[in-house]
Amino acid sequence: MKKSQATASNKIIFSLSLILSTITFSTQAAEIQGNPEKGASKVRLCVGCHAIPGYRSSVPEIYTVPMIGGQSSGYIVSALQAYKKGERKHPTMRSVSGSLSDQDMADIAEYYALQTASTTPNKLK
Repeated sequence: MKKSQATASNKIIFSLSLILSTITFSTQAAEIQGNPEKGASKVRLCVGCHAIPGYRSSVPEIYTVPMIGGQSSGYIVSALQAYKKGERKHPTMRSVSGSLSDQDMADIAEYYALQTASTTPNKLK
């Protein structure tokens, strides 16, 4: 076998293994179900910013922190994953999301997705 054929074969094998690992990861991620009760105990790092009306952080610039209660759980998980990967830029969110597992993200997302204006104890979550 020629060197160019061996290199091409290696590239094909690498590409196929990458595709299979992506499919496996996607299947595992799809199986994760968030638990809002568990999420309630995991939001201690979130409420410091996201539960303060009108709060603005100064990093990386003046940034209005959104209230995330009632937001779609899929959107919250997607945003947390993007911060963790560095696709979204905010140092605090990168740090917080980096400490979360996929299960933690799903639990937190379900917790916030169920929030309404009348949710207690903090109506502003």
